[in-house]
Amino acid sequence: MSSLPARQGHGIKLSYYDFGATTFFASQFDQRFSYCLYVPKNYSESEDKLYNLAVIVHGTGRTASQYRDRFADFADRNDCIVLAPLFPAGIGVAGDLANYKRILFHGIRYDQVLLSMVDEVAAKYRVRSQRFLMYGFSGGGQFCQRFFLLHPERLQAVSIGAPGVVTLLNTDYDWWVGVRDIEQRFGRTLNLAAMREVAVQTIIGTADTATWEITIPRDSALWMDGAQLQGDNRIERITALADSFAAHGIRVQRDTMPGIAHEPFKVIEPVEAFLQQCLRTPQAASV
Repeated sequence: MSSLPARQGHGIKLSYYDFGATTFFASQFDQRFSYCLYVPKNYSESEDKLYNLAVIVHGTGRTASQYRDRFADFADRNDCIVLAPLFPAGIGVAGDLANYKRILFHGIRYDQVLLSMVDEVAAKYRVRSQRFLMYGFSGGGQFCQRFFLLHPERLQAVSIGAPGVVTLLNTDYDWWVGVRDIEQRFGRTLNLAAMREVAVQTIIGTADTATWEITIPRDSALWMDGAQLQGDNRIERITALADSFAAHGIRVQRDTMPGIAHEPFKVIEPVEAFLQQCLRTPQAASV
């Protein structure tokens, strides 16, 4: 894992704490939320070099800084700034753990919060922000797949890891089960043409079969008609998601990790390989 850059004092305009593994910065769009970064060791304020951007979205455990640190070597190898948002539990509803996963929660648009963070980073660093990489596991995987539905034009690649609940491209059901009311709910139409231009990976361990956390009882506030269509466990659900994408002409790289259960840091290697390969495509040059 990369250590902090060998820097003494501040930069030209940037603080010492704006390089390497940064502190957490409050979102200027909504200060209930924050983010940390990893800025590669070779980042120089005096050069014109552009850097890629990777957004890594935490799961229910809110391990944003751990994800940031885990992707530091990837960032150094690929001239990539890592943005790890933090969406705290209990926003709006005390004890709630799932607020950001379905994008819209008690009037908060978590996709807009994330995009505002991207804008802040682009204002501070020389970064390709118009199209970026995105990865999330579990709750982060839920956010990533739904962000992809709403903003495919902003993504070069998306890796979706073991989401507990998925949204299928099904126009017979409303959000979050399907996409029938996406325009009324979000003011955006489903752009399948743009989705087909994004490199998509799904990834899960073959032993990720526990259902204790993801079963939605019919008397739950989260239950919706059609929820049963996605399957019983994470393997069935990520398969249903990939099948739904494929049925609409969206190519999906489906990766599985033999013997791995719901263990987020054990699936990162193939995610990094996928994202690195995506950066080697011509799309990586778009700004």
